Amino acid sequence: MDDSRKILIVDDEHDIREGVSYRLRAAGYATLSAENGVEGIASARLHRPDAILLDVQMPEKDGIETLREMRRDAEISYIPIVMLSASLRDELRALDAGARFFVQKPYDGSQLLSALEAALTPVLVGSN
Repeated sequence: MDDSRKILIVDDEHDIREGVSYRLRAAGYATLSAENGVEGIASARLHRPDAILLDVQMPEKDGIETLREMRRDAEISYIPIVMLSASLRDELRALDAGARFFVQKPYDGSQLLSALEAALTPVLVGSN
């Protein structure tokens, strides 16, 4: 994996951010982190990561609201987002709001990496 691929991890739980960051760095990614939606949006605008892992359940601005705001922002709307949540009820809401993939917590490391890789794969429209 190319270290130039930056992944932004947005989760209010420090241990989750650290665990995901460790796994992603071991797979060759560079990581950034934010502990809430407001910080996540600011970091996405500043650093333009290649993808974002975004928790749904966060205080202040939850992940769905954060995702919707990111999708309305022309500067960062193109960044693929993988949503993370312990609740499967959040899956449909996350996908409807514009997430590329949804991974249930507690996540399986290989499943998380597979979802991230798929999110980073360009979507080819109209290819034959």
